[in-house]
Order: sequence, then structure tokens, then C-alpha cells
Amino acid sequence: MTKDSGIPAAREPMSKQDTKLRVKNFDEVALGYSAHQAIKEASRCLQCEEPFCISGCPVNVDIPGFIELITEGDFEKAFYKIRETNGLPAICGRVCPQESQCEKLCVLGKRKEPVAIGRLERFVADYVLKKGTIKADDVAESNGQKVAIVGSGPAGLTTAWDLAKMGYKVTIFEGFHKPGGVLVYGIPEFRLPKAIVQQEIDSISRLGIQMKTNMVIGKVNTVDELLQNGFNAVFIGSGAGLPRFMHIPGENLNGVYSANEYLTRTNLMKAYLFPEYDTPIKSGPRVAVIGGGNVAMDSARTALRLGAEKVFNIYRRSRTEMPARVEEIENAQEEGIEFIFLSTPVRIIGDEEGWVKTIECVQMELGKPDRSGRRRPLPLLRSEYTIEVDTVIVAIGTDVNPIIPSTTTGLNRNQRGYIIASEATGQTSKQGVFAGGDIVTGSATVISAMGAGRKAALAIHKYLSDQRRKGR
Repeated sequence: MTKDSGIPAAREPMSKQDTKLRVKNFDEVALGYSAHQAIKEASRCLQCEEPFCISGCPVNVDIPGFIELITEGDFEKAFYKIRETNGLPAICGRVCPQESQCEKLCVLGKRKEPVAIGRLERFVADYVLKKGTIKADDVAESNGQKVAIVGSGPAGLTTAWDLAKMGYKVTIFEGFHKPGGVLVYGIPEFRLPKAIVQQEIDSISRLGIQMKTNMVIGKVNTVDELLQNGFNAVFIGSGAGLPRFMHIPGENLNGVYSANEYLTRTNLMKAYLFPEYDTPIKSGPRVAVIGGGNVAMDSARTALRLGAEKVFNIYRRSRTEMPARVEEIENAQEEGIEFIFLSTPVRIIGDEEGWVKTIECVQMELGKPDRSGRRRPLPLLRSEYTIEVDTVIVAIGTDVNPIIPSTTTGLNRNQRGYIIASEATGQTSKQGVFAGGDIVTGSATVISAMGAGRKAALAIHKYLSDQRRKGR
């Protein structure tokens, strides 16, 4: 008999809001496991002698360890097992691409569906957050040294959390009026409730971390000035929030948004609650979203909830090549998003008053693989067609905002403007300055940014410990 004999082939299903209801609200779609469901799913884990799943986790959570504790019904202990290396488990349980990381390496997944690691992580995190019983992390005695963290997204929060536990006095500088970075401005409420984000940030802040909002580093202070004004080291985790456009005719028409602006207005500024909140957003009845990633799915599903009657998702490759999570694509399909594959826009056409009227596209075919490993899309001659739309949302990625790199002396950047930093340590070309997350890699995942933050925290600790030994 094989080790997985008798284990159900399929994972425990997780209930969701009814499709007809959820497209009319911003409440969370996935409803999570009950205690019974969590124990049942956790019991599918093989407890492998060599758990490959851990190596698939950028922050190296002891996955078999916390799952075994779930099977024993000790949910709080399971939570703290995760918290040994992950300060944001409720967030990661919702938005991490587990299917391409830890779950991809699950041994059970070779014969059956892999263990639902992300759903189990979410369950234990929600269990403890609801009880309100999160214990304070153990903190080393203060060493008197100060570290500045630029950006309060997943990379910055993780670096701050680890350093604070090591005894450093940490200050986070955030450009927006709320901390959380992409967790609050980029990911919609229906996928990641902002109350959850705030609870996890609060649990990290209890370590004595100072949070300064409305502080755009590079404007109010430069990185150089932070180092000159008492900080012993600086970590840059400001993300990549500069919108990227297609550079086609008509992109300056009224009704064309970058996904960054569209989602920030909706998520951070609460445009969906206008006029209760001050920021409005004009989104017409026929919306085209360009792109195939999670941001495109978020934008399309947000447009539905803002009242769109028809939402088209236009993607230049096929469904197979879409980088969005399978779960998010399925949710979008269930909600009625119309996918148009193997097409790309070439022109946006406006009316006499400068508002979007139609979008012109060409059909594509897939050629040989490009550097990403996906087959390169090639336009078909004389295949143009138009779609009547009044709103266009461009979700084809982002670039790095140049404010911080351009105002920091001695900081090397690559051709695209991203900061060059060691993958292993986050060390940049400037002494005492470290960086990680999207400002180094370009748009990536929440958990990969957290992994970079953990590496940088250890490297900063080593750097400053060496400085103390040298008497500097």
C-alpha cells in the first residue's frame, strides 16, 4: 500500500459567496474553512520525512509542523508555528500563489490534489485574529541602533518585524496616509479585507516600531539624509508603483485608467463608497481591461462591482499562458467577465468630447517562446476589429518610481531603473543601504517580497553587528 492510500484524492472545498450576490458588494468572496473542514484537510498531509513544501516557501514556514498541530486541534499553537517565520499569515493565506510555490512541491500532489496549505494557513490566522489573543513576540534587549524602512508593504513590514525582534529601533516611512503598501492600495477588499491587513500590521507594530505616514522619501527626506540624521542603516522596500502603458493612440482619452490608479482610488480611497468617501471614480457600463495577471483580474472584478454591465478582459496570449492565479481566473469567469484571448489593442477611439468610444484590437497567434518561457504573441495581418467600450483599464505591469533611486547618491540601478541589490542579502552598492521586493525584482508576489525582507533583515543585523565590533 502507498503512503497516501486512504487519503481523499480531492482537497476539502472552501465555500464562497454566491456569484449573483458577490458582484454587487465588496465583501470577501472566499469564506474560509470551519474547524471541522480544517482538521479534515490537514489530515490529508503525509507528514513527509523530507518536506519539499518548505523549500517552496520564500519565508520557510514549517508547513508540516503547523498542519500537524491543526490535526490535533491546537489551532493557536499552529498559528505561532507559522509566526516563527511569517508575520503576515492571514494575508499570505489569502493572496500567496501557493499553487506555484509550496503546494506545487507537495508530495501528495504527485498522485492527488496537493494539501490546501494556503487555506489552512488562513484558517489558523483567522482563528487567532478573531479571538484577539495574539501574544507579543519575544524581543531582544535594545542595542541602541536605528534602522529606517522605506515603504510599508510586505517587504518593509517583514524587514521591520525581524529587526525589531533583534533589538533594533525601527522607523517605517510610508508615502501614503495608511500603511500596508500594495496590500491596501492594490488588492481589492473582496480578495483581502483591509481590516485583516490592519490587524496584522497592528500585531507587528506592537514591537515598538514607529510608523510615519505621508512621508515620501526622496521628497521630505532623502535616503542620504536619513543616514546623516541618526539612522545606522536603511532598507528600501518602496515597491514598483509607476504605471506602465501600451503607447498606442488614444491612451490620453477620458475614461482610460492605469490599473494602479483605478485600484488605488477604489481600495485605498474607498471610491466605491462615494460620496461617503471623498474620492469618486467614473466607470462606465462597458469596460475593457488589458492584461492577464492578478491585477487585471482584480481590475475586471472591481469594475463589475462598480456597476459595469459588461467587462471584457483582453489578453494577447491564450488562457494557458495567463500569469494570474487559477483561482482568480475562475472567480472572474464565474462572475461573468468575458475573456478575449489572443488579441491586443492597437488604438483607442474617442468621441467628439474626448471620451472613450471604442477600442480597436488585432488578433494574435503564438510563436516561439520568449525570455519568459511563454510563446511570443505575433499579430495576424488584416485581423483588426473593434469593441464598443467607454472605459479602458491598462493592467500590463508597473515600473519603478524614480524618486528614491534618483535622489540617492551611489545607488546603482539597472537599465529599467530598478535598484541593483544582492538576491541573498539585499545589499546595494551604497554602504548601509539595502533593498528588496518589487523595487529590485519588478512586480512579483507578496510572499517573495517578504522573503527578500527576511534576507535583508539578517544581512542588516550582520552589517550593523560588524560595525559595532569595529567601534563605528
